[in-house]
Amino acid sequence: MTKVLEKNGIQNVSTHSLERNEGIPYNEKYFDEISINRSAIERRVNTLGGRRSVKKEYQAAWLLKAVSMIDLTTLAGDDTRGNVLRLCEKARNPVRHDLLEKLGMANANLTTGAVCVYHNLIPYAKEALEGSNIPIAAVSTGFPAGKNSLEEKIAEIKKSVAAGAKEIDIVISRDLVLESKWKELYDEVKLCRQACGDAHMKTILATGEIPTYTKVAKASWVAMMAGSDFIKTSTGKESVNATLAVSLVMIRCIRDYYQLTGIKVGYKPAGGIQKAKQALDYLILIKEELGDEWLNPELFRFGASSLLGDIERQLEHYVTGSYSAGFRHPMA
Repeated sequence: MTKVLEKNGIQNVSTHSLERNEGIPYNEKYFDEISINRSAIERRVNTLGGRRSVKKEYQAAWLLKAVSMIDLTTLAGDDTRGNVLRLCEKARNPVRHDLLEKLGMANANLTTGAVCVYHNLIPYAKEALEGSNIPIAAVSTGFPAGKNSLEEKIAEIKKSVAAGAKEIDIVISRDLVLESKWKELYDEVKLCRQACGDAHMKTILATGEIPTYTKVAKASWVAMMAGSDFIKTSTGKESVNATLAVSLVMIRCIRDYYQLTGIKVGYKPAGGIQKAKQALDYLILIKEELGDEWLNPELFRFGASSLLGDIERQLEHYVTGSYSAGFRHPMA
């Protein structure tokens, strides 16, 4: 068991050791002729659930891997210091110790990939995560609508970095995508990237508000060209958030960008990923489309809150043979 988990579960990866994406000069030739076949994309992702699965100790290992790639998130209007402190404690100890002992992973130092909060809550997260290697991710640029001015967006990014955020999740101006103003989008994202400094930048496309996969692909290319370290599906506030189909479109753009530049850009699906089975589907998709190199917290994250509770519940089922009540795995 332990050997299987060590081989397929947690890998100790130093935070942010990969080469940053500095971006490339704007050139429409890389994306202008993109046209996505919707039916082909949907046929491809429909094969995941029925034909591919992992069972028993391999499933436990994959779920432990998924835990290490969660951006544990609280983005509610009623967030308080207490909420954040409890969430950070869960990030430091995401799976009950007795379960980790039975899985042979008690000394694995398992944590989530990051904690994601609003700007004003960064000081509380910094206090709670002191002494850990868990980065703070802050949503910025007028999250979730992104309707404030570019000057205000830049100022907000700089304030979050100064407060201690190591990762910044920005939201793009969706009207630039809808109106195909690609150079303006490139300039906006590039300025945000410069404002992030040493902090890594995740660019949220809000794909649920983009009408076609073709525009999703073009927006993905522009965001990467402008220097995004990650591209991310959603704020979690749209009516439609992460889906496997839109993920396939985005990660194939990541693959093409890597083939062009040699730079690995990360991917973050967010919103609506609540069940362990969903997490496995995303991990399988990443493995098949991008390879094992992307299966680490530096290149793949889930934006989620309730997902961790269901993963812990599934791990308890593997250990004990019985499903436990949800209250045995509180989030905060």
